[in-house]
Amino acid sequence: MVAIKNVMSMEQKIAIVTGGSSGLGYATVKKFTENNIFTFAIGRDKERLERACREFGKNCQPVVFDVTELSKTPSILKEIVNQKGRVDILVNNAGINMKKPLIEVSDEEFQKIMNTNVNSVFSLSREASKIMLQQKKGCIINISSMAAQYGIPQVIAYTASKTAVEGMTRAMAVELSPSGIRVNCIAPGFIFTKMSSTALDNDPERKQKVLSRTPMGKLGLPEDVANAAYFLASDEASYMTGTVIPVDGGNSIGF
Repeated sequence: MVAIKNVMSMEQKIAIVTGGSSGLGYATVKKFTENNIFTFAIGRDKERLERACREFGKNCQPVVFDVTELSKTPSILKEIVNQKGRVDILVNNAGINMKKPLIEVSDEEFQKIMNTNVNSVFSLSREASKIMLQQKKGCIINISSMAAQYGIPQVIAYTASKTAVEGMTRAMAVELSPSGIRVNCIAPGFIFTKMSSTALDNDPERKQKVLSRTPMGKLGLPEDVANAAYFLASDEASYMTGTVIPVDGGNSIGF
């Protein structure tokens, strides 16, 4: 097992954010690094990841890694600990989606979604927990979706994966919190990104439905999710664990 440096000797928190080169992950890395949290940004696209980390400056380091390569997860965590001596925060953000009618989804397509969105979350959380248990302190933040809050058509695999993430959040919180490790989850609503805006602009009826059932009447921003992640990672959330926080403008309770 990797040796962990003394907790009190390390003032700067060390974070890992998966899917850190775009969207919600990019915004989260930006928020963390701006607030003096040294962040390892994990992503598959080397060029895009390194470009993002250059923007974030000295508090960011790129880690080119496909989270679905589960056998490599332990060595990636070991490398990070060898460099910085600890892991304080893990944000499991990396995920993929697929819009397709239920009867057209193949077993292979379903498993691909589950492997990225569920298996990688388990594997990374397991390895990070081993480190955090030695520290007797840590924070894991999982990213779910409003798809786990209510039914959305044609996203069966994505819905299954995000519902599993919320279940794992609660199970991990019950098991790990007595040892000082908090585990929480964020369930974003419809967030304005390049991908979502293109999809909604090409489907005006769907866009109107989204906005009409969102009490705040607008899409969220990646920064809204990043702010929630920063709060959950902070000492201000020290008595919060096992929670699923919607960041959705009220979409999950809208009529």
